[in-house]
Amino acid sequence: MSVLSTTAASSDATSVARPAVVLLSGGLDSTTVLAVARREGFTPYAMTFRYGQRHSLEIDAARRVAAAHRVEKHVVVDIDLRQWGGSALTADVAVPKDRDVAHPSAEIPVTYVPARNTIFLSFALAWAETLNAQAIFIGVNALDYSGYPDCRPEYIAAFEQMANLATRAGVEGTQRLKIHAPLQHLSKADIVRLGAELGVDFSITTSCYDPAADGRACGHCDACQLRLRGFAEAGSVDPIAYAVGS
Repeated sequence: MSVLSTTAASSDATSVARPAVVLLSGGLDSTTVLAVARREGFTPYAMTFRYGQRHSLEIDAARRVAAAHRVEKHVVVDIDLRQWGGSALTADVAVPKDRDVAHPSAEIPVTYVPARNTIFLSFALAWAETLNAQAIFIGVNALDYSGYPDCRPEYIAAFEQMANLATRAGVEGTQRLKIHAPLQHLSKADIVRLGAELGVDFSITTSCYDPAADGRACGHCDACQLRLRGFAEAGSVDPIAYAVGS
């Protein structure tokens, strides 16, 4: 495992008093969460994962977002979840297209990556302890999402409880960690409105599970459909490029 780091130091030295680790994928949700963390007075330390996903475009997007928001530090962590696959995002499995995301089935889709948020939050927890940070921000959502079990409120609450039992700082009482999931009960349209209110530049983000070689979004996977519906319901136009016919 290796870690690749980039840093954009804040000019305000006093701002480091409230560090927070922000899980940043380069997508619409995590970028909005980063802006929320800033609004709430935290100094963001962004963490992105190169985990063997189908494309590297989201890594590039995360770097753009981190630079635009002048995070205190941005780390890209390499972990290879392709070793066991189990998902259309980490194995040679077709990404589902044109599913009815307005009326999702109870079946968890093949784009679910086994234990992904647990793995990501565990890395974030370790970094938060070394930073003496009492906050981790994650962009999970329990309304407009694809049915992933690790996006539910009860999962976030359970991880937070575990986190405060699992670290030296938690046991010694020097740190009480909170997992912030500010988008948890918002629709995708609400998230678009919130991001716009906070000045998020959605044109530098990406959400597509299966983009074209030139980076254009497919417009048909669950992530694209949810994103497009969110912009439409918010009365806005998605500024990213989509493939012809999407």
